Amino acid sequence: MKSFIWICLMTVASQLTFAQDTMKVLAQPSSYHMMLGDIEIIAFSDGSIPLDLNKVLTNTQAGELKKLTAQNFQSLIVEASVNAYLVKTDGKLILIDAGTAELYGPTLGHLPANMIRAGYQPEQIDAVLITHIHTDHTGGLMDGARMVFPNAEIYVSKTEADYWLGDDNYKNAPARLKKYFDEARLKMLPYLKAGKIKTFTYGKELFPGILPVASPGHTPGHSFYQLSSKGEKILFWGDIMHSAAVQFADPAVTIVFDVDPVAAAQSRKKAYEEAAKQGYWIAADHISFPGIGHIRKAGNGYRWYPINYTTSGVGQ
Repeated sequence: MKSFIWICLMTVASQLTFAQDTMKVLAQPSSYHMMLGDIEIIAFSDGSIPLDLNKVLTNTQAGELKKLTAQNFQSLIVEASVNAYLVKTDGKLILIDAGTAELYGPTLGHLPANMIRAGYQPEQIDAVLITHIHTDHTGGLMDGARMVFPNAEIYVSKTEADYWLGDDNYKNAPARLKKYFDEARLKMLPYLKAGKIKTFTYGKELFPGILPVASPGHTPGHSFYQLSSKGEKILFWGDIMHSAAVQFADPAVTIVFDVDPVAAAQSRKKAYEEAAKQGYWIAADHISFPGIGHIRKAGNGYRWYPINYTTSGVGQ
């Protein structure tokens, strides 16, 4: 199963590279600001990338993808957003995930420029909270040999760091997987060598109001980050999902990038149920920018209410 997943990953990567070489890059929104209690949150776009759902989504029913995408006025090839989030709290600037840098072509890697456009220099960032060490979330930590966030400490779960950065795992990785471990280590090890990597277990706040929450499956140590202020709450979901049109309707649908698809589906179902029941905000890295909204139970699945609906009262 894992061999099949990684073969798919390499096929998808080559297809995305071809698509990027032939597509026209258009200007996109770069930031979105909101308040959660007393805390300001700024969503930043790193860009977007075409994703063929037929080739990457797994555990689907016959005709399901075509039906669900059509219902949402989409084709099977969608623009997958890559989002990151800045939290201004307790006198600190805390970034959640770091974008891609050069690894995925010219339509991505725009996080630093978009931060600067909004008035924030990467050197001002105090901490970067990593949901997981896939390089569409950690690639932006480095620009060549230069640390993009030289004054930040990088927070990641111990399980995640051990999996991707452990020497034994790296040495024993088959040749076809080395590329992914190489990229993870290329972007993370300079911070580790500089003493800037902080690993954590769960159950304790990292900063006032910011609690990491275990959500394994997509990767072994995948984490949510829960932010609370004045009775309001948002969970930053990382890669709990990749297609709003499909996976809200059918949470059992998985993706070839999942290290453990069964556990990923379980974490997603649990996250959906809790968010719908409690009514708090969620923010997801690959939902269309800014990736922030609410969900509600709808039949056997869930319905997505993006922030433009929720703030205007539509759909409430």
